[in-house]
Amino acid sequence: MSTYSIEEAREIIQGYKGPKIRIMEVCGTHTHEIFKHGIRSLLPENIELISGPGCPVCVTQVGFIDEAVMLATDYHVQVCTFGDLIRVPGTEKSLADIRREGADVKMVYSPLDAVALAVQHPEKEVVFLAVGFETTTPVACLAVKHAMAQGVKNFSVLTANKTMPNAYQALKTSADAFLFPGHVNTITGESVCRDLMEKDGVSGVIAGFTAEELLDALATIVVRIQEGKPFFENCYTRVAKPEGNPKAMAVIDEVMEPCDTQWRGLGIIPGSGLKLREKYAAYDARRKFNLPKIEGKPNPACRCGEVLQGKCKPSDCKVFGKGCTPQHPIGACMVSNEGACSAYFQYGRN
Repeated sequence: MSTYSIEEAREIIQGYKGPKIRIMEVCGTHTHEIFKHGIRSLLPENIELISGPGCPVCVTQVGFIDEAVMLATDYHVQVCTFGDLIRVPGTEKSLADIRREGADVKMVYSPLDAVALAVQHPEKEVVFLAVGFETTTPVACLAVKHAMAQGVKNFSVLTANKTMPNAYQALKTSADAFLFPGHVNTITGESVCRDLMEKDGVSGVIAGFTAEELLDALATIVVRIQEGKPFFENCYTRVAKPEGNPKAMAVIDEVMEPCDTQWRGLGIIPGSGLKLREKYAAYDARRKFNLPKIEGKPNPACRCGEVLQGKCKPSDCKVFGKGCTPQHPIGACMVSNEGACSAYFQYGRN
């Protein structure tokens, strides 16, 4: 664990004279906080920050939105979701579009709210859109367990839950080092990051979210990368413990199992998704409503997929800030509060 002060970290970062370093901010919250604190303006030209796939809404495939639209319009269920998913474009329409047309789409703050709605309205089928990484997945699992324990039959979940380890594998050549997401590592602990270093030579640092924590993490990367060998450090030890949160990981393992899943921009990553185990199959919306397989087609003008791989900056997209704005998003990265495009639009274009 490094503990550089803000002044020490700034001196290390600005004093770096070596070859170019590309650092991937895996977490969308890191992207926004780095912009908000003005950290990008401190970086010399030979240190480049690139955005990664750490925004759960951004990496959710277009076909998932199409499935949710189908559930609300063709099956007339009440679709419950977190707010930032409502405006994500599907192939033809978003959930916001169909809600304006009269579909039953409701914003909730927790999947347990959706269970409560199902209890209050036994005449309705209620489907919660389960999107997120290891940080939010445990609560979705608890909602399923709670529904089963209470004998709630009219509740189910449409899953697009993802896990980070195999995504790191898919992106390991995209950057020289990762800023690992502090929120995720609070749940998973350090083992995944250590395995990446020891088995695959992937370097990275678990980072917090304050200006001091982010500068400390970046300075640590600059110092360690000059040693010329793979490294890992936890610079967020006040929250992200080595063992993570075993209870949260246990409830995920009890309710869900790994599956192959599609990531926007990254394609299908084997074993990086989560689906309900057979014991909880009655709460799987795809099985319950026998949904057809939907691929979904993103808008060809959108470059979210390339942004999520670190292949281009949001400002490189020809519709960024023109046809695509937070008020009229063409891609998911402009919608979410963790999206790289929304950060570039809100705080700066570089």
